[in-house]
Amino acid sequence: MAPNSVPDIALNDGNSIPQLGFGVFQIEPKDTARAVGTALEVGYRHIDTAQMYGNEAEVGQALRASGLDRAEVFVTSKLNNGFHRPDDARKAFEQTLRELKFDYLDLFLIHWPLPTRYDGDFVSTWKVLEDLQREGTVRSIGVSNFQVAHLERLAAETDVVPAVNQIEAHPYLGNEEVRAYDKAHGILTEAWSPIAQGRVLDDPTVVDVAEQVGRTPAQVVLRWHVQRGDIVFPKSTTPKRIEENFAIFDFTLDDTAMERLTSLDQGEAGRTGPNPDEFDYIPS
Repeated sequence: MAPNSVPDIALNDGNSIPQLGFGVFQIEPKDTARAVGTALEVGYRHIDTAQMYGNEAEVGQALRASGLDRAEVFVTSKLNNGFHRPDDARKAFEQTLRELKFDYLDLFLIHWPLPTRYDGDFVSTWKVLEDLQREGTVRSIGVSNFQVAHLERLAAETDVVPAVNQIEAHPYLGNEEVRAYDKAHGILTEAWSPIAQGRVLDDPTVVDVAEQVGRTPAQVVLRWHVQRGDIVFPKSTTPKRIEENFAIFDFTLDDTAMERLTSLDQGEAGRTGPNPDEFDYIPS
């Protein structure tokens, strides 16, 4: 592997996914095409968006403007919480393809399980994704924010194991129980909020490790994710930071550094986002 080249990781369905991606959560639509364009220029080939982010169209616009072939860039989107009913889920997916102006999507996720909504039925939603994959309009399917109990229910009631589970994970929330279940069942873990919305960057341990290896705190934390085997997609609108976040494959953290960062885990107290067992937000 050449310095700073992003490795591809095999998914359980025979496809592969770049381990480092570029996230567009909370990037305004007016800024999205520029930010994604910068990321593609730097070398990112994995973009993570969602229906609820409101910027799918701009992601597609940036890819077309880049001059890259569609097949060169792995694009993920996620189902809007308001469209879990099977007919709604299918229509929402079709709208995603229209927004992106794509013939297919690389990866589509159920964004949240919403166990207190829709009579707790995320299984019928998942079966729609299974159908979409069989039809070929999405190559891989997965989930986001699914806890172990949610994953166990899918395993008991459906045919296809999710290719990925995208969860909040960072040094303050290792989310080890979910990660362990994922690993044991061939599901790749993707880490959202990988630097805890910036909270970990001033942590004395993170700063000390960064100083020892001559890297920035953000690079050290992203490298920690990579060495744990997870997929990670930092977000930024600043070109320098976008480039900095990409430069994490030409150094390694030793076991001591990894253990120091892992030891920062605060359990539920470290969570920056909502608890998936309780989250019930549906956009108006």
